[in-house]
Amino acid sequence: MRRRQPLASLILLALVAAACSPAPTTTTATSPDVSTSSATTTTTTSANAAQSSTVGAAGIGDEYYPTLGNGGYDVEHYDLDLFYDPDDNTLDAAVIITAVATQDLTAFNLDFTGFDIVDLRVGDLPAMFERNAGELTITPEVPIASGERFEVTIAYAGNPTASSSPAFDRVAIGWREGPDGEQYIVAEPDAAHTWFPSNDHPLDKATFSFIVTVPDGYAVGATGEFLGIEPGHQVGETLSYTWEMSTPMAPYLATIVIGEGYQLVEDPVSSEAAGIPVRNFLPADLVANPPDALDDTGEMLTVLEEAFGPYPFDRYGITVVGGFPAALENQTFSVFGRVIVDSPFFEFVLVHELAHQWFGNSVSVAQWSDIWLNEGFATYSELLWIEHRQGRAVYDQVVADRRQAASTAGYAPPGLPPPTDLFNGGVYQLGGLLLADLRVEIGDDAFFTLLRTYAAQFAHGNATTQDFIAIAEDISGQDLDEFFQVRLYEPL
Repeated sequence: MRRRQPLASLILLALVAAACSPAPTTTTATSPDVSTSSATTTTTTSANAAQSSTVGAAGIGDEYYPTLGNGGYDVEHYDLDLFYDPDDNTLDAAVIITAVATQDLTAFNLDFTGFDIVDLRVGDLPAMFERNAGELTITPEVPIASGERFEVTIAYAGNPTASSSPAFDRVAIGWREGPDGEQYIVAEPDAAHTWFPSNDHPLDKATFSFIVTVPDGYAVGATGEFLGIEPGHQVGETLSYTWEMSTPMAPYLATIVIGEGYQLVEDPVSSEAAGIPVRNFLPADLVANPPDALDDTGEMLTVLEEAFGPYPFDRYGITVVGGFPAALENQTFSVFGRVIVDSPFFEFVLVHELAHQWFGNSVSVAQWSDIWLNEGFATYSELLWIEHRQGRAVYDQVVADRRQAASTAGYAPPGLPPPTDLFNGGVYQLGGLLLADLRVEIGDDAFFTLLRTYAAQFAHGNATTQDFIAIAEDISGQDLDEFFQVRLYEPL
């Protein structure tokens, strides 16, 4: 048995507070798109049409970020075909979006910034479109009836870049480049639409297909299942990598990673322990010498399954990139910055991101203001891992240490995160402490029944804070209004 790193609660507190939200770095904002185009001509949506009830809403209803997502349809599938040329940092891409109209539509919106649109069709027909500050408004030649399934095909090209987010100003998200030329995407909460047209909100989950073509010598990892490699059709020596995400996914959780020397490495020990395939997409040096904590992935899965119920997907793994000072829980394929992997606390961030597969990825927020439901639960998973490996007395001490550190830090209450600082320490640490207190309040049997019921009832869907409170009160038989009021909305 290898020697464990000593527990350092207060340093861990600072590190994990940034585990799923970016840490400070420089950022360059993507400039807003303001254009009006068509695949065949130029037009502008009329004012009458814009006010018509047959025009899908330009927002899905998020109270913090009202322009994210769109109304009037439900996306079923994104089929992405991408060719990335590292020599000149260009992306030539096409996406086929399969959706079902939830109302009669004479026009509808997608979220999309950057890139030049080369062609846009609804079904087989060219469609009018207008771009304005991240909103792509499409007017099909033939109106779409409520309940009708339809396809939107968009070809686009340009130079992928990172972007800023209204949720924080500390880091660039979206398409990023590492120091060794690796390309990767970290898109929480709102950068999916900076690399493909999408309904960019967790309320509209869909399945995904990825065909990513790169020059020979580069490899591609992505969310989901790896289906194979074929020769590319572009000029020169290229290879096309195909990945498939068959379980509905929020757009921000979709990612691809492109790099030289990367390999998809199976982990047979963790796979056997977890009962699902565990595979990691790693750079060459980590293929030769993987971090020790990766050996614990299977054990972590079994511990979290005991607490949360069955793992909600059919596989898991991580990838490691340079230049990203954090980690992000992309669905079945978490992205870790090298600085996290090389730290003494990688073990705890690893279990944190794994827990997000239940809380964040399967059970997603319906409103971004409820982000504590993601981060508080993942932070509490660290405590469960500590309890499993080091016992209840150490767990109790770490809870006390974190409470003292959180009090000193003066975090905002987890139920009231500032919209401009969504991923602040309060949603992590105070959210995790809320769950520790709830366990004491209602007892272990009711607490773990609650976690498993919540994970099952909202699996592959969306939930709110009120949904969680309602289940907690039902299972415990207690009135918990004051408990949640104090811990969600009042200072520590």
